[in-house]
Amino acid sequence: MTEEPRGAHFVQSLERGLAVIRAFDAENPELTLSDVARSTGLTRAAARRFLLTLTDLGYVHSDGRRFALSARVLELGYAYLSALTLPEVAEPHLERLVAEVRESSSVSVLDGDDIVYVARVPTSRIMRVAINVGTRFPAYATSMGRVQLAGLPEDELAAYLERADLRRLTSHTLDTPDALRAELDTVRAQGWALVDQELEEGLRSIAAPIRDRSGAVIAAVNVSAHASRASRDSVRETLLPPLLDTAARIEADLRVASSSGRSAGAR
Repeated sequence: MTEEPRGAHFVQSLERGLAVIRAFDAENPELTLSDVARSTGLTRAAARRFLLTLTDLGYVHSDGRRFALSARVLELGYAYLSALTLPEVAEPHLERLVAEVRESSSVSVLDGDDIVYVARVPTSRIMRVAINVGTRFPAYATSMGRVQLAGLPEDELAAYLERADLRRLTSHTLDTPDALRAELDTVRAQGWALVDQELEEGLRSIAAPIRDRSGAVIAAVNVSAHASRASRDSVRETLLPPLLDTAARIEADLRVASSSGRSAGAR
């Protein structure tokens, strides 16, 4: 394969230094000088110079024969993560989840009495209304809305239940404050919400909260499926575990972004 021509600005030594860093991975956390040279295509002499330079900079450590990345390489990703918004952090995790479960997944935030979609990876259209980033639905009738309502402080939840227009959207919709509060108590205790055809007939959705470093619910992530191919039991058994894992991974990336942002500000 012929390499594309590089511009006059191109710094080949930087490319080679990054190649040395990328030679280390989960399968190869420790490498010898010969391993690095073979993996990168560099001569042993060049690989040695790069490895020793990275060692001097604190990105690599060595026992004299084998080399490994140090925790300092995480700094290289912190600047990127600190600039990411919630949708940018969430999207690759949604893509991974959708590839695994083959159902659509979304992230939303609570805005007043509605949820607003801020990220979405669809598989096929299963609702009459097309869902895009910016789409709004009433929080009370959605799984993502319920995990966020369940995370509200008691005074805010009480105010919501007093003012909310709980219209019956389908024959399944919970449309009284008492019924909704009881369901939100269950959601808060179990840590997830399952909504069965309350927003639209034929649609089942399960959601988990996304929390910040303090534990406050700041968003929600869901998986939705058509009732004809996903029973309530199968939603809980097959969709809930990977959904909870996805929420945890999004939270972990958000914590990294938050920590990086504070560190940069402190400097």
